[in-house]
Amino acid sequence: MSVGQWIERTNAFEMLVKAGRYGGTYAHKDIAFHFAMWLSPEFQIYLVNEFQRLKEDENDRQKLEWNFSRMLSKVNYHIHTNAIKENLIPKDLSKQKQSFVYASEADLLNLALFNKTATQWRSENSDKEGNMRDYATLEQLVVLSNMESMNAELIKSRIEPQERLVKLNQMAISQMKVLIENTQLKKLK
Repeated sequence: MSVGQWIERTNAFEMLVKAGRYGGTYAHKDIAFHFAMWLSPEFQIYLVNEFQRLKEDENDRQKLEWNFSRMLSKVNYHIHTNAIKENLIPKDLSKQKQSFVYASEADLLNLALFNKTATQWRSENSDKEGNMRDYATLEQLVVLSNMESMNAELIKSRIEPQERLVKLNQMAISQMKVLIENTQLKKLK
């Protein structure tokens, strides 16, 4: 049976046969790939390997973007912790109590952005490694980075924690809206 006869008998609309000069058999790319894989096992292996390479490249790009944002938030974290150290921690405070101050400031940011503390996230996600920031979206990491800088300035201005939480939450909501609607950021993904 010829391709033309097969198309006619099965009412296949994904294939086209043109006779004459510049003629040929044309098919949807999925049908063409399937036919080529049936015809040549070597082609099938090539196609599978190429698909896997492209997926790995795509994953590497996504990891790079995420890692960049995660690194940015870690760099700003030093600005944030330095402001805490210089403005909120008395010189004679024990190491254990100092770590409590740092943790409470980190939770202030977590509450403002994620609406939960690190402890709450851990109890809800006991099966996951790391912390909630490791699972944050690109937009959340950008906002977190901005919030760390802003909170450092608010700490230096001696703004009380409750007032800082409100301001940081408003900032997070505003920035998340802008970033989610941003078409340029969507292109990065």
